[in-house]
Formats: sequence, structure tokens, C-alpha cells
Amino acid sequence: QLQLVQSGGGLVQLGESLRLSCAASGGNLGNYAVGWFRQGPGKEREAIAGISSIDDKLYYEDSVKGRFTLSRDNAKNAVYLQMNDLKPEDTGSYYCAADLSAWVLTPQVARYWGQGTVVTVSP
Repeated sequence: QLQLVQSGGGLVQLGESLRLSCAASGGNLGNYAVGWFRQGPGKEREAIAGISSIDDKLYYEDSVKGRFTLSRDNAKNAVYLQMNDLKPEDTGSYYCAADLSAWVLTPQVARYWGQGTVVTVSP
């Protein structure tokens, strides 16, 4: 049973950076598609970045393109989300999720979830 443990997050100011980590145990995360999801206040959970299980192709939602970078470190069995130039609209709870599907870009597809971490960006 794959387990995902997140770390990172916190309170930052406009324009600052954070890195979120998603570390796996109980399986080889390199075999899984991983998605990063964000749930803003009063909003639905949406995928903002993902990496394919097939060829490590990357996906970014338009609002984070050029600012966020997803990376996979198979040696550490982890996936990261580097978030630069943070904006108040990036505020929310962030979740990593994994599945053996080709992609994890909708919540319904994800079988395994991290516990979530809160990111708050002050103006």
C-alpha cells in the first residue's frame, strides 16, 4: 500500500518561494503518475501540476506555468513542487496524489493521497 507524506508549505509573502515535498513509502513512486492539487478557500480541488507514469511528461495548469516546477527524485522516492513568484491566489491547501494510471489530473483518478499542506501567500 503506497503511502504519501507531504512536507513544506507555510506562510510567505507575495513573490516568495516554497518547495513542497511528497515522499512515498510502501511502493516505488517512480512507477506512478503523480499530481499536485490545490484547493483554494471555497473552491474545488484542482490539479495544478502532474507527471505521467509512462514517460515522465509534465503538465502545468495555466496559472502556474513558468512559476511552478514539478520534479521527481526516484532515488529519494519523492516528488517535489517548487513554487516561485507566489501570488495571493496561490493560497490554499495543496495535496499530492498518485495512481498507476497514466495521469492523475482529476481527484477521482487518484488512489493515494498525501495529508495535505497549507500555503498562504500574503499580499
